[in-house]
Order: sequence, then structure tokens, then C-alpha cells
Amino acid sequence: MHYVYIGIGSNLKDKFTNIKLALWHLKTLGKIVKKSSLYKSSPVENRNQPYFLNCVVKLTTKLLPYKLLKKLKDIEKKLGRKKTKKKYQPRTIDLDILLYDKKIIKSKNLTIPHEKLHKRKFVLWPLAEIAPNFVHPVLNKKIKDLKKELKDKSQRIWRIKWV
Repeated sequence: MHYVYIGIGSNLKDKFTNIKLALWHLKTLGKIVKKSSLYKSSPVENRNQPYFLNCVVKLTTKLLPYKLLKKLKDIEKKLGRKKTKKKYQPRTIDLDILLYDKKIIKSKNLTIPHEKLHKRKFVLWPLAEIAPNFVHPVLNKKIKDLKKELKDKSQRIWRIKWV
């Protein structure tokens, strides 16, 4: 079994329902053993779009990284995510592999750990909530320390309740 941390985000349509549906689909890929609080966050790159809802889950799975990536892309498609050539566009759902065991993978289609994990409050806050002592395999720092070091004031984030 492998331990995987997956970032989940949505900023189109019924964001909360999109995330709940994504969680339901993720259960078909393994067992969700931890789930962070839900966070509301401002868009980071393309600011002219709706706010996001985000969370992170810890999943145990038998799937290897590339197979897991394919399954996540399939879930995104089922939940209405449209492929666009532009980056940072609004989306019904976004599922990202943040960490996979302690693996380091850098290829055209997959980078683990996620290359922007340490620069994004909407990833670090929920990840630090469920895995504060996990050591980033490239930066060799605990997630809770990466969270403390992130000083970007342009990123706004609020913890909200699951309904």
C-alpha cells in the first residue's frame, strides 16, 4: 500500500458538491484515512475568477503514480473539468498528487512532490493540518515549517466548516 496526499480544489458551479463528489470518487481508488478541514482561498495566478474551496486528503492505494494520475484525470473529466490551453483557469474540480510516499518523480506528465506545494497556502494549510511532520523529500523540511516560512500576503485563505 502507498500513502498519497491529494489536493482537491474547485471554483466553479457548486464548489462544495464538486468536492464531495470528488471525495466519493477517490474512495474507489483506495481508502481515505485523513481529510483536512475545508478552506476558502483567493485565486493565485489569474485573480479575475471566483474564490476556491480546497482540502487535502491522505489516501492509501495500491495504484502506482502514473496509474493514479490517469484515474484522477478521469475523475476530473467525469466531474465536468474542461481541458484548456491556458493555465490557472476556473475549474469544476482539480485533483493534484502532492506527495506519494517519499517518492521523487520529475517527468513531462508528473512531478512529485508537486512543484508548487511549498508556495501555495491553499495546499500548505490543509496539508499541514493532516501531515505537519511529513518531511518534503526534495526540500528536506517538515510541512509545518514550510507553512511557517510562506510569507506571501497576496494569498488569502480561511478555514471553513464542512456542512
